Formats: sequence, structure tokens, C-alpha cells
Amino acid sequence: MADSSTITGLVEPGFEPVREEFANNFEQGREIGAAFCAHVEGRKVVDLYGGSFDSSGTRPYGPDTLQLVFSTTKGATAVCANLLAQRGLLDMDAPVSTYWPEFAQAGKGSMPVRFLLCHQAHGYHALSYGYLVGEVLRRITGRSLGTYFAEEVAAPLGLEFFIGLPEDYEDRVSPVIGANFEGGLAGDNADGGAPSGFAATLVARSLNLGGAIWDRDWMNQRAWHAAEIPAGNGITNATSLSRMYAAVIGAVDGGPPEPLLTPAQVELARTPLTSGTDQVFASVGFKLEQKIGLGFWRSSPVTLFGGDGSFGHGGAGGSYGFADPEHGLAVGYVMNKMAMEEFTGDSRSHGLIRALYEAIGAAPKYF
Repeated sequence: MADSSTITGLVEPGFEPVREEFANNFEQGREIGAAFCAHVEGRKVVDLYGGSFDSSGTRPYGPDTLQLVFSTTKGATAVCANLLAQRGLLDMDAPVSTYWPEFAQAGKGSMPVRFLLCHQAHGYHALSYGYLVGEVLRRITGRSLGTYFAEEVAAPLGLEFFIGLPEDYEDRVSPVIGANFEGGLAGDNADGGAPSGFAATLVARSLNLGGAIWDRDWMNQRAWHAAEIPAGNGITNATSLSRMYAAVIGAVDGGPPEPLLTPAQVELARTPLTSGTDQVFASVGFKLEQKIGLGFWRSSPVTLFGGDGSFGHGGAGGSYGFADPEHGLAVGYVMNKMAMEEFTGDSRSHGLIRALYEAIGAAPKYF
């Protein structure tokens, strides 16, 4: 088990309590390898990493480590869609079929683009979100979402954030540890028959967890990393995640002089369009209260980001990133040890966020 003596990185004066919280997570045995970064008004004030690259402790979890962040990827996809809208190339109120004529089949001809971003078509689009939004983007730009993100967002900002990881980076990806996608999923229909039990629920179908072939270590395979899955296989680090959100709401040190999104587009992006109980998760008796804008989750008692106006996205196991325009904050947190105490993040990151807000003299709304 990694201990807090492995922690290195930047902590500007006044933000020492954030490092203390980060160290506590290791001392309590809650982390194996992790990183946390925060920007204030575009300036990096915390950039910490520590622990082990893998469960065997073969090497440190350091600034060169990359991490699979699951649905935290959806925030990057949302940035791309909102960027297109800001440039006048995508009308969120237009039918999807305006850009993708084949989508009109099966009575979907009038469905607006915004329904794809806010998961309003039927419920939380765990994997289909990225392909739906990505195909609209591809029809408009001629580029896949992973390519568009790389060229229009990651490259200008100097991010190490990939949706479709080049093979040269593979040995830097820390393996996910302790993934628990249980429930007899493969056994439910391992003979190729119709799924039953949990595998037949909307949650399992949404997450593609009912397949006859089920590799428990799929998320650590090269094929998964190489594919472009804009809803769930982004690979990045805390520094790049925080820097991306900082650039969404303002200029960042060493980056373009203007934010990625205008204040008007940010307001549109974070305004909730979907609220109430998600029908996908309700299928297994889990009451998830949605509060989703144009691809971003808004801060709420379920999605604990910090300030009331915060918006971003989290991923399975605990990673997340968000921006808080009112406080000029941006945050990125990644880790290799899976946990799921809450739908968005867990108490490891929540303690870090609480310390961060206290360091700037503010109080996070939901902690």
C-alpha cells in the first residue's frame, strides 16, 4: 500500500490543507495511485500526485502517468459540441436529422440535438452518448470526435488528454485497480441466449454489461484504450483535466488569450435541461436525480462539484473534473483505485474540494 511520503508536486502558499487531505487519503489506505490539480483564475495552484503506478508498486504514480477516466470523458465531448454551437455550426434546437438524416428512422425525426447532450431521449446514455454526439459532430466537421478534440482543444491547450490513445503512450497508462462490475453479468447469458436478471435491465443494457463475452479486465486492454469511445474511454491526467476546465471559463497560463467558451455559451452549457429521476437507474431501484445541461452535469446533492454554479462530469470509480465560474476554479482528480461511494466522485475527492474552497475563503455548497 502506498503511503503519503510518495506525494510530490506543486502546492502554492495557502493551499497546504489540500495536500494534507491528499495525504490523508493515502494514510487511510484509500488510494493506490492518484493525482489532483486545481486552477484559480487560470493559474495552477495545486498539482499533486503520489502513490504507486500499479498494485505491485513497480514504479511511482507521477507527472508522466496517464489514467483512464471513464465517463469523465463526457465533459470533453460536451466541450466539443458547445464549441461547435458557439461557432454557429451546430444548432442545439435543430432536429438531429438536420445533420444526420438517417437518424430520423423509427420516429426520431423531430428529436432535437440538445436531447442527445442532456440524456433526455430515454435516460442516462452511458456509452451511446458519445457515439450520438460524435456522429453529429462528424457529419458537420468531417472529423471523428477524438480527432476534433485533439486538434481543436487538446493541441491548442497543450493537454495530454486522448480519446483514442496513440500506442506510443500505452506504457504510461496506470492500470485500473479493483474494478467491480459484478452481478453475474456474463453468466446471465453466457450461452448466447436472451439476457435475464440484472443483464436484462436498462442499466446493464446502457452500460453494455449483458454481453455473452465478458473480460473482467477489459478496461486495461490496449484495444479499449485505442478505440474512440467519446462517452467513456478518455485517458488523461489531473493536470490536463483541470487545465481544460480552466480554459473553458477563462484564459490559462501559457494558453490562448481567450477562453474556449464565451460566458454566454457557458451559461447555456450549464443551464439544466433535464431534471428528475433517471429512468435507466430507476430500473434497478436506484433513485438518481438528474441535473444536466448541454452535456455537463450541474452541481447538485447528487453531483457534488462545489459551488452552486459548478459544472462538469465525473466517471466510474471516482475521477472527475469541473469548473466553477463564480469562484474562478477548475479541478481535475484521477486515480487508479476504483470506488463508487457516490455517483459523481466520492469522499476522497470531496475532502480535497472542501479544502480547496476553504483555501480561497469560500464554502462549497454541498460538503
